[in-house]
Amino acid sequence: MKTNDYVKYVTQQLVTYMDQPKEVKKAQRYQRKLERSPVVYQLFGVIPFAIMMLFKKKKM
Repeated sequence: MKTNDYVKYVTQQLVTYMDQPKEVKKAQRYQRKLERSPVVYQLFGVIPFAIMMLFKKKKM
């Protein structure tokens, strides 16, 4: 991909985003936030999940 193509693509994406109504942008941000994994998993990986599963198993 040449630089000119990349600039054209980024410009198109920016213009389409800016043309959207405010409510649509807000809904998209909220949806992305819901789909994101918890911060603990992002920072430390699967280890907190494994520890949580271990404690849940012991309680039963």
